[in-house]
Amino acid sequence: MVDIFDDVPENVNIEITDNRVNKGEDVNLTVKDPTMSSIVVGVGWEQNAFEGDVLDVDVSCFLLGKDGKTRRDSDFIFYNNESDGDESVMHNGDSRTGAGEGDDESISIDLNKIPYEVTKVMFTFSIYKGEEKEQYLSHMKKGYLRVINAANSQEMLRYDLNEDVEGMHVTGMLVGVLKREGPKWHFEALGKPIEGGLGAIATEYDIMVHGG
Repeated sequence: MVDIFDDVPENVNIEITDNRVNKGEDVNLTVKDPTMSSIVVGVGWEQNAFEGDVLDVDVSCFLLGKDGKTRRDSDFIFYNNESDGDESVMHNGDSRTGAGEGDDESISIDLNKIPYEVTKVMFTFSIYKGEEKEQYLSHMKKGYLRVINAANSQEMLRYDLNEDVEGMHVTGMLVGVLKREGPKWHFEALGKPIEGGLGAIATEYDIMVHGG
């Protein structure tokens, strides 16, 4: 039961220019930067100025097998469970306001430590107590997710969510997914709204939850 309340070789030429991705696009990260072994997934957002209560957006991720399900509760990484059992994924802390410059929350991933039976890492946004406060993803502005090579701090891709959350009367979203294809890793921008927020997402992936 889960309560939801390496140095870069000098002879490698890396060309990363247009790193913006749109909903539905798939990026082969391994081809884009062959030196990549550890990444940081950073997210940020701001709140529409006219909204009263603070908008608390959370990033979470799920380690999924070939059946599209988690193997155990620790495969659900979020503010109340900051690392998986294999120490391959680490949530770097919860921001409750989205205030300030730079990433508001981030998740660090050592790709070499992810067990081979894990084929996908799903990243989600959810609003803490969103239904209770009548807050929805459409209340978020300047939301984004980006992937950074942890070794050299190079931003590999950025998915801006402004257009994809416009008018979205839900509290949860599948933002993007990291996919393993043999030795290669891809990232696909999803932008898929989910009714029921984080609890509904967790239940879909075989995590028993309580709270909202």
